[in-house]
Amino acid sequence: MNDQMTVLRHDHLPDDLSAAQADLGFDGSIVVQARQTLEENRWLLELADSNPRIMGVVGWVDLQSDDVDKQLAQFAGHPCFVGVRHVVQDESDDDFMLLPDFVRGISKLEHFGLTYDILIFQKQLPASIVLVKQFPKQPFVLDHIAKPLIKDSVLEPWSEQIQILAEHSNVHCKISGMVTEADWQNWKPEDFHPYLEIVLDAFGPERLMIGSDWPVCRLAGEYSAVMQIAIDFMQTYAPEHMDAFLGGNALAFYGTNA
Repeated sequence: MNDQMTVLRHDHLPDDLSAAQADLGFDGSIVVQARQTLEENRWLLELADSNPRIMGVVGWVDLQSDDVDKQLAQFAGHPCFVGVRHVVQDESDDDFMLLPDFVRGISKLEHFGLTYDILIFQKQLPASIVLVKQFPKQPFVLDHIAKPLIKDSVLEPWSEQIQILAEHSNVHCKISGMVTEADWQNWKPEDFHPYLEIVLDAFGPERLMIGSDWPVCRLAGEYSAVMQIAIDFMQTYAPEHMDAFLGGNALAFYGTNA
């Protein structure tokens, strides 16, 4: 947290998100981990137990640990525990996802019926492509469209790599997290259109889902403004798929019954 992140320096809880969602008509959310601790899993699941608007929790386990099976078993029995994420974007090794212990951990997820959220920067896309090729039955979803260099209007090699990743039908994509890769103070909806066109072409509307990256998105825009970018774009290009994009695809991917 630095001085640019003051807006994040307080608790953001379910009631806060509910208020932010009210004008857009969302019924709930899949909550995704922020801290890489088992304690956060327990806290998020406790919140889910008391708040029906939390329709699923993507948590964290140490996929490189010899105890990964025990950690997964500890949480997989909870009906709201739907998947796992590791903050790979913070790893210094761009090939972190290909380390043998990490690959072994990914191999455990199918047995527990869990998804995996890919959180990376564009420079880590090549490793992600190699990883998903090894697990054709494992459901993957790419978070934040792999954080391309939107502020600088750079499309390549991100665009080509997205097309290759999307060739794997078990990989889905979240339209989220774009505003923090743009100019925080001066972005315009049009800045994102080239990137949105590419992911729509690559994944098709049936493998895209909306996401907010709330509360982190508040660094560059409030919830409604951020969500409206993708909503407006998809209404123009694929109106017949709006219900799926706004919730149905996520519910199907994460296997929730909401």
